[in-house]
Amino acid sequence: MAQAYMTETGNGGSEPEPSGTRFRRRLAALRGDRGIWRRGLVLAALSLLISLIMIFHAELPNDVGNLGSLTETFLPWLGAAIPLLLAAAVFRRSATALIAVVLPAVVWANLFGGLVTGKSGPGGNLVVATHNVDADNPDPQGTAASVAKSGADVLALTELKAGAVPAYEKALAATYKFHAVEGTVGVWSKFPLTSSKPVDIRLGWTRAMRTTVATPYGDIGVYVAHLPSVRVKLNAGFTANQRDDSADALGSALASEPLKKVILLGDLNGTMNDRALSEVTSQMRSTQGAVGDGFGFSWPAPFPMARIDQIMVRGITPEASWTLPRTGSDHLPVAARVTARL
Repeated sequence: MAQAYMTETGNGGSEPEPSGTRFRRRLAALRGDRGIWRRGLVLAALSLLISLIMIFHAELPNDVGNLGSLTETFLPWLGAAIPLLLAAAVFRRSATALIAVVLPAVVWANLFGGLVTGKSGPGGNLVVATHNVDADNPDPQGTAASVAKSGADVLALTELKAGAVPAYEKALAATYKFHAVEGTVGVWSKFPLTSSKPVDIRLGWTRAMRTTVATPYGDIGVYVAHLPSVRVKLNAGFTANQRDDSADALGSALASEPLKKVILLGDLNGTMNDRALSEVTSQMRSTQGAVGDGFGFSWPAPFPMARIDQIMVRGITPEASWTLPRTGSDHLPVAARVTARL
């Protein structure tokens, strides 16, 4: 209940101050507050800085600690500063800060507002999924059983430990008649696989592969990749050079793919905003960005902060994209429903 302000009456008593009078009194007090425009200049400057970073993130240099890629990886999280700036502006009773915080709010809404609400549609004739199962996963059988429940027609697994591959093969055999494993990545499919082979992503060992999936909707070239991990170090910044080189190599392989229908599945250790993945993202369409339910963050599993596990398509129409329940991995599985046409 709103507090009732009391005013003195002629007989020494008191009566509640009318709400309209109280509002006019407070408005008059604000008008008479000469510091309302001078306070909060630092907050206004922070709002402007955050806005500029979101607008011109592509211009941030990568020469020092890959600052640009680091910022782009967690770019949506800059929006978390907006309610904090708003609360601080109200606390400081600063009109300048209140007006300034509108700018980052508008910029963020323009960049990411479309991801807040789900855009999944009902169509699709093919379900695909991908999961970084974690080499140290304590429960390979349980993980395999969980992702098999997704209903995926084609399933890609990355970070497969050689000793654990038989466990995944056994657990998935009842659902998937066909599979192929190259190095630490593999594909399980309800449709026949042909021409499976490693893809060189400049690592010296196999963490990417390509196969042809013979679906009822025509042959589809399916790529599975696990790009090198990135690290954030105080003395070196965002160490992603090896990941960037592998992304370029993967982009070259995709560019030379002869089939018109292509699907890329895997852990790219980067988001679609990261310029370092441009050789891949420039020629493939992200299912999450097109038809995802929310941001679809997939890592780390206990508190997902970034979408680094990707499903991308070319010559295929995305219809829906979502994350799957947590398994014994440090990543969440992700899935998508797409339409492939003959």
